[in-house]
Amino acid sequence: MVGSIHDYLQMKKRELEGMQDREGKWNFPFRGPIMTDCFMIAIIRSLGLDEPDLMSELVKKLLRTQQDNGSWKLYPDELDGNVSATVQAYASLLMTGEFTRKDEEMKRAERFMNQNGGPKKAHFMIKLFLAMNGMYAYPSYFSFPTSYFLLPPEFPFSMYHCSNYARVHLTPMIICMNKRYNVQHAVDQSYFHDKKGGWFREERSLTDSLIHYIKTLHLNPLHYRKMGYKAAEKLMIERIEDNGTLFSYASSTFYMIYGLLALGYPKDDPILLKAVEGLKSYAAQTPEGIHIQNSPSEVWDTALLSYALQTAGTEIKHPMVKGSIEYLLKKQQTKRGDWNVNAPNASPGGWGFSDSNHFNPDNDDTSAALRALTRSKELGNPYRQAWSRGTAYLKQMQNKDGGFGAFEKDAYDYLFAHLPIENAGDALIDDSTADLTGRVIEFLGNYAGQTFEDEEVKTAVKWLFLHQEPNGSWFGKWGICYVYGTWAAVTGLCAVGISPEHPAVQKALNWLESIQQEDGGFGESCKSAEERSYVPLGFSTPSQTAWALDALIAGGRGKSAAAARAARFLLDESRHHEEAAHYPTGMGLPGGFYIIYESYNYIFPLIAISRYANQAGTGFKDVR
Repeated sequence: MVGSIHDYLQMKKRELEGMQDREGKWNFPFRGPIMTDCFMIAIIRSLGLDEPDLMSELVKKLLRTQQDNGSWKLYPDELDGNVSATVQAYASLLMTGEFTRKDEEMKRAERFMNQNGGPKKAHFMIKLFLAMNGMYAYPSYFSFPTSYFLLPPEFPFSMYHCSNYARVHLTPMIICMNKRYNVQHAVDQSYFHDKKGGWFREERSLTDSLIHYIKTLHLNPLHYRKMGYKAAEKLMIERIEDNGTLFSYASSTFYMIYGLLALGYPKDDPILLKAVEGLKSYAAQTPEGIHIQNSPSEVWDTALLSYALQTAGTEIKHPMVKGSIEYLLKKQQTKRGDWNVNAPNASPGGWGFSDSNHFNPDNDDTSAALRALTRSKELGNPYRQAWSRGTAYLKQMQNKDGGFGAFEKDAYDYLFAHLPIENAGDALIDDSTADLTGRVIEFLGNYAGQTFEDEEVKTAVKWLFLHQEPNGSWFGKWGICYVYGTWAAVTGLCAVGISPEHPAVQKALNWLESIQQEDGGFGESCKSAEERSYVPLGFSTPSQTAWALDALIAGGRGKSAAAARAARFLLDESRHHEEAAHYPTGMGLPGGFYIIYESYNYIFPLIAISRYANQAGTGFKDVR
């Protein structure tokens, strides 16, 4: 086993060394759903752009991923297919002008849509995609008071009480819906002619009171509404990144383009054309073909890989690690962003997800970068200074309930979760989660020397205890799903000094062992996120197995039979299912956005196997 571990670690290190670029970063593709590919097709056609090669590649990708029953899926084991993805793919293929309802691919898609409720059953965001492209009627009664955008940040229900990603997506959406903006495409849209409705969820009580409150803003004079449109426009323009994208997300950039068109921007406006160039720069090659990444993950991958390599014994002065540290140092953010509204005492110092991200840091990337930088403090400044700034920033992001969210402090007015649109509770608020809370305190414990006796850590620990599931697991918001959340919580709790014998930890470890697969690995389906209950996958995945193994080690069960079986699974890749390395184990939105992180097949197995070897006494030095 020792020799196998050594060979495994050396092999992974050699592979990673060959993949690192000259800047010191890694460029693994961020593989999300087909949504961004479909939007890119629509943007090319809506702006009348001449992009034959890109269009051809995007169409090939869609055709390759269509299922035999005519559907498109969000994840491989999704039953039958996904209505929203199929509706959007069908509409996008129509927009290319190369397909009509007579084509066999389109007929199969129509059959699937008809059997599953059609466009009316598609997600709110997909209906808006259709409406902006003239294929679906906007809700006739919808009129959002634009004076809302004039509300001061401290007002109840202001835009700074919701998530920042909701802020930059909803703003252009509201503009388009208010103005009923659409681009007419000269294609056969007859399939959609009798399709309408289904825009909002049927929900009463709190929803009624919220809508009443918003309607009162309509009582303001007309000039306030005009000022509201100006404020909405300003909100978008001020958050455009250097590469032309809005907040560095492709999805928000697509909506921004339509929103600015709705405000009267010409199709050849420099802001729109630069946005398109930014979107094109997100194109990446994947096994299925060209994919428009929603937000390339260079910083995230590089931070995680750097500290994974250090955990596996690679010295801080090794060129591979040194290069990654130098890159991360350059990507530490110095600008104040939206996060400063709810955390006025915080100074800049966080890290964002993408190379193009300069003012939208998040807590997961920040803690990951800080882990990678911890040992570089030995080299003195500027490393020590960067680590101190980042740590101070991260601590300021703790929510008032003791937990940590993804992006901003206290951006979770639960009233937003009751708005009558799908995923309101997932997308509109940035509340505390088990995965973020666990990851942050794991950093504070293992890399910053803090314990549960420190007040800020104590409140985070309390939050985790309060949010443990009855079966002992925790739900993770940004990964799949209960395995992810449980790993983050257990490693975090143990890092700050909670005893492995604590009932909460024991219950979590027992749950993990109870779901171990016959091959020794762990595999959880994306369906868990939709069911809000653990759903096993038919095969094990490297990242989920590594999470479980790392949790077992942290909880004192690193020498158990369960841990040995998990380690053997990771080491013997010849036993892995052919889809194991390509199953989405990252998540952006339950039921809508799942992510294949190819980097995860390196990062987490490297960490788990190194720690397994270390606790077995084989001499690999941990980064901590």
